[in-house]
Amino acid sequence: MNTFELDRTYIAGTYKRFPVEIVSGKGSLVTDVNGKQYIDMGSGIAVTSFGVADDIWIAAVEEQIHAVQHMSNLYYTAPCARLAQALCEKTGMAKVFFSNSGAEANECAIKAARKWAAERKGPACSTILTLENSFHGRTLTTLSATGQAHYHELFQPLTPGFASFPAGDMAKLKELCAGGTVAAVLIECVQGEGGVVALDPSFTGELAAYLKEQDILLMVDEVQTGNGRSGKMYAYMNYGLEPDVVSTAKGLAGGLPMGATLLSEKLKDVFSYGDHGSTFGGNPVAAAAALSVVGRLTDDFLAEVTRKGELIRDLLRGAPGIEAISGLGLMIGLKTARPAGSVLSACMENGVLCLTAKDKLRLLPALNIPDELIVKAAEIIKEACKA
Repeated sequence: MNTFELDRTYIAGTYKRFPVEIVSGKGSLVTDVNGKQYIDMGSGIAVTSFGVADDIWIAAVEEQIHAVQHMSNLYYTAPCARLAQALCEKTGMAKVFFSNSGAEANECAIKAARKWAAERKGPACSTILTLENSFHGRTLTTLSATGQAHYHELFQPLTPGFASFPAGDMAKLKELCAGGTVAAVLIECVQGEGGVVALDPSFTGELAAYLKEQDILLMVDEVQTGNGRSGKMYAYMNYGLEPDVVSTAKGLAGGLPMGATLLSEKLKDVFSYGDHGSTFGGNPVAAAAALSVVGRLTDDFLAEVTRKGELIRDLLRGAPGIEAISGLGLMIGLKTARPAGSVLSACMENGVLCLTAKDKLRLLPALNIPDELIVKAAEIIKEACKA
């Protein structure tokens, strides 16, 4: 059997895969089993931060593999500790818990908020509020936190203790908080799976001020928006927010599974021995990979991310069949006259790999994608968008 047949026979049918088998790549170019080359404008859904087979990333991973590939969290390893230091120094946060994915990072955030609120306000203070149109993961609890009803339909009963409200609706927020049972509000500054929708800064500012006044935690999900994707280290920095908890994953380790939950000074001691854990969390190879990513996210580099994002927007803005452009940095959504799925298929046929999010075409290229590939990909995307 070929790869397609093996996959269909032995892998659970949870993914509607495209009929493309990728076998190799370098940077923002990937090659399929037939030798066809594509410009990768999805980077594994915002994971391969510096593209495929990045030399610096490979060197960091290889060096650590030859030292020790795993050690339980009963012992110290330098990559884990150094990565935590780097994240805290770049954000001003105080402590980090490492896991393996964005859903796990959000699970940790939820546990931290509930434990903090229970100790400070009593066990009845346990509700986590999220925004409608949000997406926070596929575990049962993070699915419950996700503010999109269609994700909930097949998995009842959901984990209790969650409610959602529309972005911008401060009256609804205050109504939900009136009972004194809300521990935290969890937001994405750009709702990625919800259609690449950036929040209004006036709303986030009013939200943050109200939560501070009410002593309710502000938690920011930076799973897709984080690690340079927005043109800042984390997207909340574009909004001037000071979150109590930040969750991240995807691009953090550049292609290896790693999640992280960053805790502010207020919550740095919320967990005691045994309160939480992860067998693979802080794995030294994944941490070494992440250090190779985080160390390159300098102010100058992040300014280039912003410039590249603006270049893509400038090339696509006003093109026939493109009705609107949303997002932040190198996280871009295109509202197209043609159905987004049809545009995606046309792009793939002509050598560009894109994504969709709801009714939009979604672009999440590597942070270091060369300008010449941006220009070439934009021409193919524009042609695909023509009605």
